[in-house]
Amino acid sequence: MTAEPHAPPPTNPCAGPAAARTGSGRAHAKVILLGEHAVVYGAPALALPVPGLSCTASAVLSAQPGHGLTAYRYRDAAGDAAASDVGSQAPKALRHLVKTLLNRSCPGEVLAVDLALDNGIPMGRGLGSSAACARATVNALDDLLQLGLCATDVFDLVQLAEGQTHGRSSGIDAWATGSTRPVLMTGGRVSAPTVGAPAWVVVADSGEIGSTKEAVALVRETFHREPARRADFLSRSATLTATALEALDSGRLELLGRQLTANHRLLFSLGLSTPALDRLVEVSLGHGALGAKLSGGGMGGCVIALAGTSQTAFRLATELTRQGARGTWTASIDERGADD
Repeated sequence: MTAEPHAPPPTNPCAGPAAARTGSGRAHAKVILLGEHAVVYGAPALALPVPGLSCTASAVLSAQPGHGLTAYRYRDAAGDAAASDVGSQAPKALRHLVKTLLNRSCPGEVLAVDLALDNGIPMGRGLGSSAACARATVNALDDLLQLGLCATDVFDLVQLAEGQTHGRSSGIDAWATGSTRPVLMTGGRVSAPTVGAPAWVVVADSGEIGSTKEAVALVRETFHREPARRADFLSRSATLTATALEALDSGRLELLGRQLTANHRLLFSLGLSTPALDRLVEVSLGHGALGAKLSGGGMGGCVIALAGTSQTAFRLATELTRQGARGTWTASIDERGADD
């Protein structure tokens, strides 16, 4: 899954006109359909972009002396300012990302950057918020400095930030937050799966904040103690994902849905679900969903429910909200990509 690089950059992209410009960037949320945690160990995973939830970034060259991120403003999904104007208050991963990008792209230049993020993606929900913030930042700096970064350059930089945020990171968030189509990752390589019939996914926020870093550590410790359990988990996860891909290719949505629900049970067996997540899964299955599961690291976050029609998706979203979901969003699965 690749994209053509931008137009070649000017001879000195880090000097002159950028001082009067504002660079802008955008990225969106994602959900994992199948394969979370297993993908960290090289097993396949399938992700879906959720473009209705996005993060936007704007960057300007700072009037203040310094190098790297000097001023930082952040607005969260609730519309609240969560950080001051001081660059040192920015997350360490973003500060490191900005400095790394400037050092690589503008060697020898001493550049200070002011960054503003407007992040509509709830954090700690398995929606790829940190990756989207990093991708929007990279895109804004690329636009500001006219660097002409290619898709692989952007991915590498986002993945750098993700490694600092979460520890070991598979890379699927770094790709999916910039894709318009479903993303299949297998052994670190990405592709776009074939979609035989349109479907809809309802994303429901449990309101519980999860930590991907803690969830990954929990799974790693479990596998260290019980190597046989690791082999069994990876085998079962890979089988579910393979069957789901066949179902997606042939348009057999009921079969696809059964793989999602089975994947939830598999993640539950590792202690990654919660009563709130289990309840939203039960509500989904009881009101027309073809399948439902937790999505992302677990231990909080979101549930996704598969619907065969947009009308069913609407009814599911309404019922999930009535039954306690803090927010719901809908994304479509088709060959053209995910819509709002």
